Amino acid sequence: MIRLDAATVLLQWATGGLLFLWVTSRDRVVGIGYGWLLRASYGVIALGALVVGRRLEPVAVRDACAALVVLATAAALAVSVLRRRAGVAGERARRERRAARVAAMTGGPPEGGADPAVKADGRREPDPSVPEFPPVLDLVAPVIGAVGLIAAGVAAGGPDGLAVARTVVGAAFLGAVSDAMLLGHWYLVQPGLGRQPLVALNRWLIRLWPVEVAVLLWPTGMVSVLSGSIDDGYGGILGWFWVTCAVSTLALAFVTKAALKERSYSAVMAATGLLYLAILTAFGTDLVARAVLA
Repeated sequence: MIRLDAATVLLQWATGGLLFLWVTSRDRVVGIGYGWLLRASYGVIALGALVVGRRLEPVAVRDACAALVVLATAAALAVSVLRRRAGVAGERARRERRAARVAAMTGGPPEGGADPAVKADGRREPDPSVPEFPPVLDLVAPVIGAVGLIAAGVAAGGPDGLAVARTVVGAAFLGAVSDAMLLGHWYLVQPGLGRQPLVALNRWLIRLWPVEVAVLLWPTGMVSVLSGSIDDGYGGILGWFWVTCAVSTLALAFVTKAALKERSYSAVMAATGLLYLAILTAFGTDLVARAVLA
């Protein structure tokens, strides 16, 4: 019905994280370094999925897709680094608006040195003449990863549709909460960034929660554990621990939503801390169910 193996979990994490990187990068407002951070991180996680899968429980299609995810992520990272001078359009527009406001208040020209491409402190401004990184490249790796996850779901046994749904939905669920936490930290690097990208990821987490819980409850699932039809080996404690993780994840997502409505900058840091906790409970929601039902 379901399988708990490290290779599939790692591929889930990498695929979901890279999918929501695309969701964020396509709006072209988050700094280019955020993409470098996530591509490098999830590329390493996908590599871990490949290595662990080949050593412990090989699944040919899943492992081949993991290798392709690593290559696709590395290629996207390389293109992004090569085109780094372009920056991102939304960030350039924000800087231009800020410079115009400063100039209007001071009555002088926007800050900068003799070279308009260089700021007074020596930092180089983005060059709009350089082609930007195309966000569609970030979609290649998660599409390949999804194929590998479908193969992993089929290999898990039981009704194929349910097994595949649990694997794919779990990937999106884990990816949304992980990217939201990482993006919250990125505001320390890009403090002028608007809150909409973080609000959007948290909204995706809330949307995915009922789907994740539903596919894990569906018989034979956690509803069987809670009813006592399946013995969790601990007198039902793991079943209620799963319920606690699931409910806590949704509660943390809604508290994060409320925090992001506050005007102070500290609200973003508070939301990031809440998302730290949400990662723990979200992984508990997915992994405890897999462990009990395996």
